[in-house]
Amino acid sequence: MPRDPLLVSSYDYHLPPELIAKEPAEPAESARLLVYQRRTGTIRHCHIRDLPGLIPEGTTLFFNDTRVIKARLFGRKATGGKIELLLNRPLPQNRFNVFIKGRVRPGTRLLFPKGLEALVQSLHPDGSRDLSFFVDREPIDFSQLVSILEEIGHVPLPPYIDRPATALDTIRYQPVTARIPGAVAAPTASLHFTPQLLEELQRRFQTATITLHVGAGTFKPVTSQRIVEHTIHSEYYQIPLESARIIEGSSPILAIGTTTTRTIEYYWRTRKREGECDLFLHPLNPPQRVDFLLTNFHLPKSTLIMLVASFLGVETTLELYKIAVENRYRFYSYGDAMLIL
Repeated sequence: MPRDPLLVSSYDYHLPPELIAKEPAEPAESARLLVYQRRTGTIRHCHIRDLPGLIPEGTTLFFNDTRVIKARLFGRKATGGKIELLLNRPLPQNRFNVFIKGRVRPGTRLLFPKGLEALVQSLHPDGSRDLSFFVDREPIDFSQLVSILEEIGHVPLPPYIDRPATALDTIRYQPVTARIPGAVAAPTASLHFTPQLLEELQRRFQTATITLHVGAGTFKPVTSQRIVEHTIHSEYYQIPLESARIIEGSSPILAIGTTTTRTIEYYWRTRKREGECDLFLHPLNPPQRVDFLLTNFHLPKSTLIMLVASFLGVETTLELYKIAVENRYRFYSYGDAMLIL
């Protein structure tokens, strides 16, 4: 019986735990690449380094140029007790939305190294909290906080990479296209590119960028039974004028990653070059402008695998994932990738 694309359970699959990548491929472009041609239904097993010869001529490649900040902090409550904080996103008036492990009530002061302090102001139903950061009792803005985080923060590895971040993660959990600080999770498809591979692609194809600051909500599980009942997280995005012009043109587009896809599609629907992107792509809401997709292999029942299914349909998506498992591809952020043509 065909899977119902409206049911979250339709996006489940079995993944042996040993296929969850805990370390990045070295070099990055040695990662494996499952290539699926929708027109013919053919599958090829390649590597990221083969990309220049796989992309159709005349295609424009779009990258997300967000930069991952060291968004994980360890400190303590002023009243005692250790805490772990994950920055989610900046808010207006120098406030910040964060996730904190443990019970921390509004009004609690938090203390960190280098004289950094925070005051918890409010609690949200999703468990996140809004707070303000201070140094010497003076409130600080986002750029000041990012500078301090470079000294005392830690790379915010995804929850399924259950090990402490290392010096290598500081380099490898950062896209080669990274430019504008703001993400607390990497746009993982971009992790596969080396400067040399990027230069080769730029010689052969037009490239462009968008900015979407990936938030911790990207890991938020879908708890409803039907996908249309799920409220997707929103993330700040910005699109340069030249990139907007390319989107409005006729060139075929290869989106490097799901975040790039969502941003382009949100712009195509709204014509807004800046704001909050909360577009949920799935088989009943497929892409309208993006032609091709490069993406990693995603968690079962996640909004990300539903986005992949918006290109392929549920049945084909799950069949390709089954083939990836059988061929021992590596999954998730540090894993291998799929190219949908």
